[in-house]
Amino acid sequence: MSDVMKDIRIIGTGAYVPDRIVSNDEVGAPAGVDGEWIARKTAILERRWAAPGQATSDLATAAGLAALKSAGITPEQLSVIAVATSTPDRPQPPTAAYVQRNLGAAGTAAFDVNAVCSGTVFALSAVGSTLLRRGGYALVIGADVYSRILDPADRRTVVLFGDGAGAMVLAPTTEGPKVRHVALHTFGDLSGLIEVPGGGSRQPLDAAGLDAGLQYFAMDGREVRRFVVEQLPQLVKGFLHEAGVEPGDISHFVPHQANGVMLDAVVEDLGLYRSTMHKTLTRYGNTGAASIPITLDAAVRRGAFKKGELILMAGFGGGMAASFALVEW
Repeated sequence: MSDVMKDIRIIGTGAYVPDRIVSNDEVGAPAGVDGEWIARKTAILERRWAAPGQATSDLATAAGLAALKSAGITPEQLSVIAVATSTPDRPQPPTAAYVQRNLGAAGTAAFDVNAVCSGTVFALSAVGSTLLRRGGYALVIGADVYSRILDPADRRTVVLFGDGAGAMVLAPTTEGPKVRHVALHTFGDLSGLIEVPGGGSRQPLDAAGLDAGLQYFAMDGREVRRFVVEQLPQLVKGFLHEAGVEPGDISHFVPHQANGVMLDAVVEDLGLYRSTMHKTLTRYGNTGAASIPITLDAAVRRGAFKKGELILMAGFGGGMAASFALVEW
């Protein structure tokens, strides 16, 4: 068991998705593909996109409020807020600062974590030491607004992503679902597989960069799939071995909602033959760092987990990065 997560429990969950529903036909038309092609390639039928006035912090705040209500605590009781996002409101300040302001959670430590689609588990791990040192409660939020950084003509990316936010409230207590083990991995040699090339200190955006589309999310889909197929099974098995459990002990699998067809193809190699894989991508698409907490909250709200069952959360994406959390419900 990770010492940093000792006696850390999940005492509440929440989620928020925007009102606007974007169909496959709507998103596919500018990219030159139809809805049936998107469904066949991804298992995604629709997604939600933020309204013109909504930013990542707005989605994160709504999800955070839902999680706080679920936990039965107030913003004033928080000691730390961590927002996992790769689509911040602005390059600075951290989006978490806006969330803190919106919630009225003065006095909390608030920071962002960018591990792209693995970010929520990275953030969960990051708050563990703070909770053990300071006490109180932590709010961990995964939130992304990918619709703002997608090239409408790029069928490799624009058909996949939706906007949303999911949240968890954590506390150092002896009651509730227990975070038993976490593991984090980064494969920097593969950092070029997923990126937004422009807008940072390496390539500031100018007129030429905008004309070249450097502000858009870019992904080498073939190589990303290769990474998932080749790396995820061995990483999962190694993680479970470290945690002292067998694949057959896992009752529920909550993966990053990257692509439904890809998940179905790889799950057999994970050895999770007794587990239920939970999905929300059919309705929401790939919501980046939000996908795991959105999917976790959906399962919680329909009563899918029973006391004592083991849940495996698995994130993977840009970096390339992978992250895992084992929760005993």
